[in-house]
Amino acid sequence: MGCAISGLAAKAEFGDRTTEKAAGAAYPSEDQIQMIKESWKVIQDDIAKVGIIMFVRLFETHPECKDVFFLFRDVEDLKRLRTSRELRAHGLRVMSFIEKSVARLDQLERLEALALELGKSHYHYNAPPKYYSYVGAEFICAVQPILKERWTAELEEAWKTMFQFVASLMKQGHEKESNRQRHLAPSPKERPDKKNTAL
Repeated sequence: MGCAISGLAAKAEFGDRTTEKAAGAAYPSEDQIQMIKESWKVIQDDIAKVGIIMFVRLFETHPECKDVFFLFRDVEDLKRLRTSRELRAHGLRVMSFIEKSVARLDQLERLEALALELGKSHYHYNAPPKYYSYVGAEFICAVQPILKERWTAELEEAWKTMFQFVASLMKQGHEKESNRQRHLAPSPKERPDKKNTAL
């Protein structure tokens, strides 16, 4: 659909980096953080538009992702989604998370806490961790036309690095919550026998 990295989130473009490692993924360098923050100043003027484009593209390139969204699960006409208030609202929530992530790039502990918590909540939405990196790829495709001549290979690499780092933390949060839920669930031996319950 016009973007070179669309649908490639699971491939090498979002693979491991060789710079400083945190949470199993590279953390953006100081130069990358500055590039991300500068570009965000332009992007934030169009966050509602980017959010909608990002999710429509996500559903085009990865239609299986629609299954996570009850409201969009059965929508076949993706053009109709472009005017959906619900999709706009969700896109704005995701863009708000991206904005918070950008703001916390200088505050690693706060960024980690934010992303881990989002991963935990996505466990309860039944959103498989493999979907997290798809959003980063579609965000990059959605912002390229907005940034126009400001878009460079270095800026693309900076955003990829940030999204890979955040997705890695979200996956950790998802895994922690999955393990916690498994420990909370009674084993078959601990479950009361139906014959012995009052109801």
